[in-house]
Amino acid sequence: MFYFVGLGLYDERDISVKGVEALKKVDAVYAEFYTARLFGGSIASLEGIIGSEIKILTREQVEEEDIPLKDAQKRNVAFLSAGDPLIATTHSEMLIEAKKRGIKTTVIHSSSILSAAPGIAGLQAYKFGKVTTIPFTEENYFPHSPYKAIKANMDSKLHTLVLLDIRAHENRYMTANQGMEYLLCVEEELGEKVATEDTLVVVVARAGAENPVVRADKIKNLIGTDFGGPLHCLMLPADLHFMEAEALVELAGAPKELFKDLI
Repeated sequence: MFYFVGLGLYDERDISVKGVEALKKVDAVYAEFYTARLFGGSIASLEGIIGSEIKILTREQVEEEDIPLKDAQKRNVAFLSAGDPLIATTHSEMLIEAKKRGIKTTVIHSSSILSAAPGIAGLQAYKFGKVTTIPFTEENYFPHSPYKAIKANMDSKLHTLVLLDIRAHENRYMTANQGMEYLLCVEEELGEKVATEDTLVVVVARAGAENPVVRADKIKNLIGTDFGGPLHCLMLPADLHFMEAEALVELAGAPKELFKDLI
C-alpha cells in the first residue's frame, strides 16, 4: 500500500487523525519539502507523534530514483508533503505510476493554500481562475507567463492566486515584496495595466498559523511592508462582489475608500 498523506499548511498539528493512523502502521515514511514545507513545527515533533523515523528525500530521489514507489512495491509506505498531497503535479504523476505498477494507493487529504488563502481574505473561491507561480529570475531567465496568466484571468473577470517560488535546498523562499517587484518589472516591459503601483493586491503570510498576516491595499502601499517569515503568497482580485470588498476591509485592513462604489 502506498499512502499519500498531506501535512497541511503550517505545523505538525495540521495533519489529520486519519493521516497519523496511517503513519503509525506503515513500514516506512518518506517526505519531500521541495514543493512546500511547514514553518511552524518540526519533523522531530511529528516523528514523536508517530513513533518512527521520517526519511526526507530530495527531488532527485523522488522523481528520478523513484525511492518511495520502488519501496511501495514490497511493503507499506507513506509519502508526506506539505499542503494537500495531490496539488503538486509530480505527486499526481506518482499516483498514476503507482496504479500502472499495480500498487494499491490511499490518498489522505489535508488543507491547501488554494482554499486557505482565498478563504482567510474573504474572497470567493469559485471566482478564481488559473493559479500561477512567480519564479526566482536569473540573468537569462525572466519569464512573463505569470503576468500573462493574471491578465487572462482578469480579462475573464476572475481572481488570481499567485504562488511564490520555493528553493528549499538553497533556503530561499520568495517574499510577497519580491513577487510584487517582479510584477511591476513586467508591467514596465509590457504595459498592459495588469500590475501597476495602483493595482489592488492581497498578501497572505503564514497561512495556517495562529496569527497569519492578511493585508490588502494598492501595490505601492504594500511593497515596502515587512510581512515576516515565509511562506507568502499574493492574490490579485478582479471584479469584487460587495461582500468580498467588505471582507478585504474587515479581514485584510484594506482602505475602505478603495471600494466606495461597492460598500
